[in-house]
Amino acid sequence: MAGPAPPPRLTLRDVAARAGVSRATASLVLRESPVVAAETRARVRAAVDALGYTYNRGAAMLRAGRSHTIGLIVTDITNPFFGEMALGVDAAMDAASYVSFLVSTGEELERQERFLQRMREQGVDGVVLCPAHGTPPSLIRRLREWGMPVVQALRHVPEEAGGDRALSDNAAALRLVVDHLVGLGHRRIAYLGHDLDTSVSRDRRAGFTRAMRAHGLDPGPAIAIPVSRRAGAEAIGALLDGPSRPTAVACFNDLLALGAMLGLERRGMRVGPDMAVTGVDDLAEASLCEPGLTTVSTLPRRVGEEAGRLLLRRMAEPGRPPEEVVLPARLVVRASCGAARGTAPSGSMAKAGPVAAGAAA
Repeated sequence: MAGPAPPPRLTLRDVAARAGVSRATASLVLRESPVVAAETRARVRAAVDALGYTYNRGAAMLRAGRSHTIGLIVTDITNPFFGEMALGVDAAMDAASYVSFLVSTGEELERQERFLQRMREQGVDGVVLCPAHGTPPSLIRRLREWGMPVVQALRHVPEEAGGDRALSDNAAALRLVVDHLVGLGHRRIAYLGHDLDTSVSRDRRAGFTRAMRAHGLDPGPAIAIPVSRRAGAEAIGALLDGPSRPTAVACFNDLLALGAMLGLERRGMRVGPDMAVTGVDDLAEASLCEPGLTTVSTLPRRVGEEAGRLLLRRMAEPGRPPEEVVLPARLVVRASCGAARGTAPSGSMAKAGPVAAGAAA
């Protein structure tokens, strides 16, 4: 005996009829188009809920040739900087009804390659990429050959002349730090840098060196170490026991600076009065530690937002000229440098903005 006939399959026309709109309007609502009035969107959504209709987004993607997804590839998701940057990318993409898929390479080129291949297979519409250490220029060219729009964020492949980039002004960040420390009377300023040769580490080290020489000072001692609190704390011992003990330490980023502060405290020294410590990035913890960390705001969330907007423009207009956005650095003075809170020399903002691709960053 035959069982009961299955209920007829619901279609988009059923949803449109119940909501009192055209099929095309119902489709726009389900594709999250911003052109439909809020009251109409509400009627269509109510019809979907009442009927129990399930939108086949995969089929719609095939018809439109777009997935409305992008890949976001960073190097170390445990670093709070990348968390802030990811929030910025996601905010920009969400406003355009895109979904971001986040992965972390751990600085491994093989993982980066695998993630990019997988994203290509999944049909993402573009990628925001913070290149892993050692990424060759050929990778960026290959992504273009795939027809995959890409924006490099925070870091960039230095030999790659073209392409869209969203960056912080890293050289200016260290210049602001050195100018401030020299203004406080420091002449022996050490540098704790990143041990990986990336565009960010090169720019920050170059900014430190040029600023020291501009003041007629020896740019050193300098130590290159992994970016972690532990490494920062251990490096302080080498500086204190060295032949020329510095009076101030400029650190590659806030994580190293927070470690350096811990190392000084373990040696019974006061951060600020006994030795000045500065960082770069202005993570949330910089204002919460004691003493507060003098640092440079490099606006990671805005870097992410700008990267997302660049990618949206690139996806909309594949043939447009390359863009590079360089965000300004701003000195934030707290107690770790030994200065009174809020004290900063004139010119504590380094201005930057959109420039032609290929300009120095």
